[in-house]
Amino acid sequence: MSSLSTPDSADALGDARRAATFASHAAAVRRRERAAQWHLLFLVVVVLGPLVIYPLVRLVLLSLTGPHGGFGFQAYGAFFGNPETRGVIGTTLWILFASAGLASLLGVALASMLFFKPFPGARLVTRFLELFVAFPSFLVAFTLIFLYGSQGSVSIGLQRLFHLQTPPLDFLFGVGGVILAEVVFYAPFVVRPTLASFATLDMRLIEAARSLGANGLMVAFKVILPLAWPGIAAGTILCFLLTLNEFGILLVLGSAHLITLPVAIYSSATVDLDLPTAAAGAVVMLMMSLSLYALYRQVNRRKVRGAR
Repeated sequence: MSSLSTPDSADALGDARRAATFASHAAAVRRRERAAQWHLLFLVVVVLGPLVIYPLVRLVLLSLTGPHGGFGFQAYGAFFGNPETRGVIGTTLWILFASAGLASLLGVALASMLFFKPFPGARLVTRFLELFVAFPSFLVAFTLIFLYGSQGSVSIGLQRLFHLQTPPLDFLFGVGGVILAEVVFYAPFVVRPTLASFATLDMRLIEAARSLGANGLMVAFKVILPLAWPGIAAGTILCFLLTLNEFGILLVLGSAHLITLPVAIYSSATVDLDLPTAAAGAVVMLMMSLSLYALYRQVNRRKVRGAR
Protein backbone atom coordinates (compact mmCIF):
# COMPACT_ATOMS: atom_id res chain seq x y z
CA MET A 1 0.00 0.00 0.00
CA SER A 2 1.44 3.39 -0.99
CA SER A 3 1.31 6.25 1.45
CA LEU A 4 0.15 9.72 0.33
CA SER A 5 1.70 12.97 1.58
CA THR A 6 -0.49 15.03 3.81
CA PRO A 7 -1.15 18.70 2.97
CA ASP A 8 0.89 19.81 5.96
CA SER A 9 3.94 17.82 4.84
CA ALA A 10 3.57 19.15 1.28
CA ASP A 11 3.44 22.72 2.59
CA ALA A 12 6.46 22.11 4.77
CA LEU A 13 8.35 20.67 1.79
CA GLY A 14 7.39 23.72 -0.32
CA ASP A 15 8.49 26.09 2.42
CA ALA A 16 11.80 24.27 2.69
CA ARG A 17 12.35 24.50 -1.05
CA ARG A 18 11.48 28.22 -1.09
CA ALA A 19 13.81 28.81 1.84
CA ALA A 20 16.59 26.97 0.06
CA THR A 21 15.98 28.94 -3.14
CA PHE A 22 15.94 32.20 -1.20
CA ALA A 23 19.17 31.28 0.56
CA SER A 24 20.75 30.37 -2.79
CA HIS A 25 19.69 33.71 -4.30
CA ALA A 26 20.93 35.60 -1.25
CA ALA A 27 24.30 33.83 -1.43
CA ALA A 28 24.54 34.65 -5.14
CA VAL A 29 23.75 38.31 -4.42
CA ARG A 30 26.44 38.41 -1.72
CA ARG A 31 28.96 36.86 -4.12
CA ARG A 32 28.12 39.45 -6.77
CA GLU A 33 28.43 42.24 -4.22
CA ARG A 34 31.82 40.96 -3.07
CA ALA A 35 32.96 40.64 -6.69
CA ALA A 36 31.80 44.20 -7.39
CA GLN A 37 33.68 45.44 -4.31
CA TRP A 38 36.85 43.66 -5.45
CA HIS A 39 36.45 45.11 -8.94
CA LEU A 40 36.00 48.59 -7.47
CA LEU A 41 39.05 48.12 -5.25
CA PHE A 42 41.08 46.94 -8.24
CA LEU A 43 39.92 49.95 -10.26
CA VAL A 44 40.84 52.37 -7.48
CA VAL A 45 44.23 50.81 -6.71
CA VAL A 46 45.42 49.96 -10.22
CA VAL A 47 43.75 52.59 -12.44
CA LEU A 48 42.43 55.58 -10.50
CA GLY A 49 45.14 55.52 -7.86
CA PRO A 50 48.26 56.09 -9.97
CA LEU A 51 46.54 57.98 -12.79
CA VAL A 52 44.06 60.28 -11.01
CA ILE A 53 44.12 60.23 -7.22
CA TYR A 54 47.89 60.32 -6.67
CA PRO A 55 48.56 63.18 -9.14
CA LEU A 56 45.73 65.26 -7.66
CA VAL A 57 46.92 64.67 -4.10
CA ARG A 58 50.48 65.55 -5.10
CA LEU A 59 49.23 68.69 -6.82
CA VAL A 60 47.36 69.86 -3.73
CA LEU A 61 50.29 69.02 -1.44
CA LEU A 62 52.68 70.85 -3.74
CA SER A 63 50.46 73.94 -3.66
CA LEU A 64 50.60 73.83 0.15
CA THR A 65 54.41 73.57 0.30
CA GLY A 66 56.12 76.51 1.99
CA PRO A 67 59.40 78.11 0.90
CA HIS A 68 61.44 75.92 3.26
CA GLY A 69 59.59 72.69 2.61
CA GLY A 70 57.01 73.11 5.37
CA PHE A 71 53.25 73.43 5.23
CA GLY A 72 51.79 76.80 4.30
CA PHE A 73 49.69 78.90 1.97
CA GLN A 74 52.54 81.01 0.64
CA ALA A 75 52.04 79.68 -2.90
CA TYR A 76 48.43 80.86 -2.93
CA GLY A 77 49.55 84.21 -1.53
CA ALA A 78 52.14 84.51 -4.30
CA PHE A 79 49.57 83.55 -6.92
CA PHE A 80 46.84 85.95 -5.82
CA GLY A 81 49.33 88.59 -4.71
CA ASN A 82 50.87 88.82 -8.16
CA PRO A 83 49.60 92.08 -9.75
CA GLU A 84 49.34 90.30 -13.10
CA THR A 85 46.99 87.61 -11.77
CA ARG A 86 43.91 89.82 -11.96
CA GLY A 87 44.64 90.59 -15.60
CA VAL A 88 45.26 86.92 -16.35
CA ILE A 89 41.96 85.87 -14.78
CA GLY A 90 40.15 88.70 -16.57
CA THR A 91 41.63 87.68 -19.92
CA THR A 92 40.73 84.05 -19.25
CA LEU A 93 37.10 84.90 -18.42
CA TRP A 94 36.80 87.29 -21.37
CA ILE A 95 38.00 84.67 -23.86
CA LEU A 96 35.91 82.00 -22.11
CA PHE A 97 32.61 83.89 -22.31
CA ALA A 98 33.27 85.21 -25.82
CA SER A 99 34.35 81.87 -27.27
CA ALA A 100 31.96 79.58 -25.42
CA GLY A 101 29.06 81.99 -25.79
CA LEU A 102 29.49 82.33 -29.55
CA ALA A 103 30.16 78.58 -29.92
CA SER A 104 26.97 77.80 -27.98
CA LEU A 105 24.86 80.14 -30.12
CA LEU A 106 26.37 78.71 -33.30
CA GLY A 107 25.89 75.14 -32.09
CA VAL A 108 22.21 75.70 -31.22
CA ALA A 109 21.63 77.44 -34.57
CA LEU A 110 23.28 74.57 -36.48
CA ALA A 111 21.30 71.96 -34.54
CA SER A 112 18.04 73.85 -35.18
CA MET A 113 18.75 74.06 -38.89
CA LEU A 114 19.74 70.38 -39.13
CA PHE A 115 16.66 69.21 -37.19
CA PHE A 116 13.86 71.56 -38.22
CA LYS A 117 15.07 72.59 -41.70
CA PRO A 118 16.75 69.48 -43.08
CA PHE A 119 18.40 69.80 -46.48
CA PRO A 120 20.11 67.35 -48.83
CA GLY A 121 23.30 66.28 -47.12
CA ALA A 122 22.14 67.27 -43.61
CA ARG A 123 22.81 63.77 -42.30
CA LEU A 124 26.31 63.86 -43.76
CA VAL A 125 26.93 67.22 -42.07
CA THR A 126 25.73 65.76 -38.77
CA ARG A 127 28.12 62.81 -39.10
CA PHE A 128 30.98 65.17 -39.92
CA LEU A 129 30.25 67.27 -36.82
CA GLU A 130 30.27 64.10 -34.71
CA LEU A 131 33.63 63.14 -36.22
CA PHE A 132 34.95 66.68 -35.79
CA VAL A 133 34.93 66.40 -31.99
CA ALA A 134 37.61 63.69 -32.27
CA PHE A 135 40.10 66.10 -33.87
CA PRO A 136 42.83 67.64 -31.68
CA SER A 137 42.26 71.33 -31.07
CA PHE A 138 45.68 72.45 -32.27
CA LEU A 139 44.87 70.91 -35.68
CA VAL A 140 42.05 73.44 -36.06
CA ALA A 141 44.46 76.23 -35.17
CA PHE A 142 46.98 75.13 -37.81
CA THR A 143 44.18 74.75 -40.38
CA LEU A 144 43.09 78.34 -39.77
CA ILE A 145 46.70 79.49 -40.15
CA PHE A 146 47.01 77.69 -43.50
CA LEU A 147 43.74 79.30 -44.65
CA TYR A 148 43.48 82.74 -43.04
CA GLY A 149 47.01 83.49 -41.84
CA SER A 150 48.98 86.32 -43.40
CA GLN A 151 50.57 83.72 -45.72
CA GLY A 152 47.49 81.52 -45.92
CA SER A 153 45.80 80.55 -49.16
CA VAL A 154 42.75 82.78 -48.65
CA SER A 155 44.85 85.79 -47.66
CA ILE A 156 47.25 85.36 -50.61
CA GLY A 157 44.31 84.86 -52.96
CA LEU A 158 42.67 88.10 -51.82
CA GLN A 159 45.98 89.93 -52.11
CA ARG A 160 46.43 88.81 -55.72
CA LEU A 161 42.79 89.36 -56.61
CA PHE A 162 42.70 92.96 -55.40
CA HIS A 163 46.39 93.69 -56.19
CA LEU A 164 47.21 94.62 -52.59
CA GLN A 165 50.70 95.37 -51.33
CA THR A 166 50.31 93.33 -48.12
CA PRO A 167 48.10 90.36 -47.18
CA PRO A 168 44.72 91.68 -46.01
CA LEU A 169 44.20 89.09 -43.26
CA ASP A 170 46.38 89.43 -40.20
CA PHE A 171 44.27 88.74 -37.12
CA LEU A 172 44.88 85.12 -36.17
CA PHE A 173 47.72 85.55 -33.68
CA GLY A 174 45.78 87.23 -30.91
CA VAL A 175 42.35 87.39 -29.34
CA GLY A 176 40.52 87.26 -32.67
CA GLY A 177 42.25 84.12 -33.84
CA VAL A 178 41.85 82.33 -30.50
CA ILE A 179 38.14 83.12 -30.32
CA LEU A 180 37.59 82.06 -33.95
CA ALA A 181 39.44 78.76 -33.47
CA GLU A 182 37.62 77.94 -30.23
CA VAL A 183 34.23 78.77 -31.74
CA VAL A 184 34.94 76.54 -34.75
CA PHE A 185 36.24 73.70 -32.59
CA TYR A 186 33.72 73.71 -29.73
CA ALA A 187 30.46 74.51 -31.56
CA PRO A 188 30.02 70.82 -32.55
CA PHE A 189 30.12 69.89 -28.85
CA VAL A 190 26.86 71.83 -28.48
CA VAL A 191 25.22 70.44 -31.61
CA ARG A 192 24.92 66.83 -30.47
CA PRO A 193 23.25 67.39 -27.05
CA THR A 194 20.91 69.92 -28.66
CA LEU A 195 19.92 67.47 -31.41
CA ALA A 196 19.32 64.78 -28.79
CA SER A 197 17.11 67.19 -26.86
CA PHE A 198 15.17 68.14 -30.00
CA ALA A 199 14.58 64.45 -30.72
CA THR A 200 12.57 64.11 -27.50
CA LEU A 201 10.15 66.90 -28.41
CA ASP A 202 6.49 66.14 -29.02
CA MET A 203 6.02 67.49 -32.53
CA ARG A 204 2.26 67.65 -31.98
CA LEU A 205 2.79 70.56 -29.60
CA ILE A 206 4.73 72.45 -32.25
CA GLU A 207 2.07 71.75 -34.88
CA ALA A 208 -0.64 72.86 -32.46
CA ALA A 209 1.18 76.13 -31.79
CA ARG A 210 1.56 76.77 -35.52
CA SER A 211 -2.10 75.96 -36.14
CA LEU A 212 -3.03 78.56 -33.53
CA GLY A 213 -1.17 81.23 -35.48
CA ALA A 214 2.19 81.32 -33.70
CA ASN A 215 5.06 82.43 -35.91
CA GLY A 216 8.53 80.86 -35.97
CA LEU A 217 9.98 83.00 -33.18
CA MET A 218 7.01 82.38 -30.91
CA VAL A 219 7.24 78.64 -31.51
CA ALA A 220 10.98 78.70 -30.84
CA PHE A 221 10.85 80.72 -27.61
CA LYS A 222 7.45 79.66 -26.23
CA VAL A 223 7.37 75.96 -27.12
CA ILE A 224 10.72 74.53 -28.22
CA LEU A 225 13.08 76.35 -25.85
CA PRO A 226 11.14 75.60 -22.61
CA LEU A 227 10.99 71.92 -23.52
CA ALA A 228 14.51 71.51 -24.88
CA TRP A 229 16.42 73.79 -22.49
CA PRO A 230 17.99 70.99 -20.36
CA GLY A 231 19.79 69.54 -23.39
CA ILE A 232 20.78 72.98 -24.66
CA ALA A 233 22.01 74.00 -21.20
CA ALA A 234 23.99 70.76 -20.81
CA GLY A 235 25.71 71.30 -24.16
CA THR A 236 26.42 74.93 -23.32
CA ILE A 237 27.93 74.11 -19.92
CA LEU A 238 30.03 71.36 -21.50
CA CYS A 239 31.26 73.89 -24.06
CA PHE A 240 32.23 76.33 -21.28
CA LEU A 241 34.00 73.55 -19.38
CA LEU A 242 36.06 72.43 -22.37
CA THR A 243 36.86 75.99 -23.43
CA LEU A 244 38.06 76.85 -19.93
CA ASN A 245 40.58 74.01 -20.08
CA GLU A 246 41.72 74.71 -23.65
CA PHE A 247 45.48 74.94 -24.07
CA GLY A 248 46.49 73.81 -27.57
CA ILE A 249 44.78 76.66 -29.42
CA LEU A 250 46.16 79.21 -26.96
CA LEU A 251 49.66 77.81 -27.38
CA VAL A 252 49.50 78.02 -31.18
CA LEU A 253 47.55 81.26 -31.73
CA GLY A 254 48.07 83.16 -28.48
CA SER A 255 50.46 86.09 -28.71
CA ALA A 256 52.97 87.14 -26.07
CA HIS A 257 50.43 89.64 -24.72
CA LEU A 258 47.60 87.10 -24.49
CA ILE A 259 48.24 85.34 -21.18
CA THR A 260 45.41 83.18 -19.88
CA LEU A 261 45.32 81.02 -16.77
CA PRO A 262 46.51 77.78 -18.47
CA VAL A 263 49.36 79.65 -20.17
CA ALA A 264 50.31 81.38 -16.90
CA ILE A 265 50.41 78.03 -15.08
CA TYR A 266 52.53 76.54 -17.85
CA SER A 267 54.94 79.52 -17.74
CA SER A 268 55.26 79.37 -13.95
CA ALA A 269 56.14 75.67 -14.10
CA THR A 270 58.47 75.62 -17.13
CA VAL A 271 59.94 79.13 -17.38
CA ASP A 272 59.98 80.44 -13.81
CA LEU A 273 60.40 76.94 -12.32
CA ASP A 274 58.04 78.02 -9.52
CA LEU A 275 56.21 74.74 -9.05
CA PRO A 276 54.28 75.64 -5.84
CA THR A 277 52.79 78.78 -7.45
CA ALA A 278 51.99 76.84 -10.61
CA ALA A 279 50.33 74.15 -8.49
CA ALA A 280 48.29 76.80 -6.65
CA GLY A 281 47.06 78.18 -9.97
CA ALA A 282 46.29 74.67 -11.16
CA VAL A 283 44.23 73.99 -8.02
CA VAL A 284 42.28 77.22 -8.57
CA MET A 285 41.60 76.21 -12.16
CA LEU A 286 40.66 72.70 -11.01
CA MET A 287 38.08 74.15 -8.64
CA MET A 288 36.59 76.21 -11.45
CA SER A 289 36.42 73.14 -13.70
CA LEU A 290 34.87 70.96 -11.01
CA SER A 291 32.23 73.62 -10.33
CA LEU A 292 31.27 73.69 -14.00
CA TYR A 293 31.28 69.90 -14.10
CA ALA A 294 28.99 69.69 -11.06
CA LEU A 295 26.61 72.12 -12.75
CA TYR A 296 26.77 70.05 -15.94
CA ARG A 297 25.93 66.86 -14.04
CA GLN A 298 23.00 68.57 -12.34
CA VAL A 299 21.55 69.84 -15.61
CA ASN A 300 22.21 66.52 -17.37
CA ARG A 301 20.40 64.69 -14.57
CA ARG A 302 17.38 66.92 -15.10
CA LYS A 303 17.53 66.21 -18.83
CA VAL A 304 17.50 62.45 -18.19
CA ARG A 305 14.56 62.76 -15.77
CA GLY A 306 12.70 64.89 -18.29
CA ALA A 307 13.28 62.32 -21.04
CA ARG A 308 11.66 59.66 -18.87
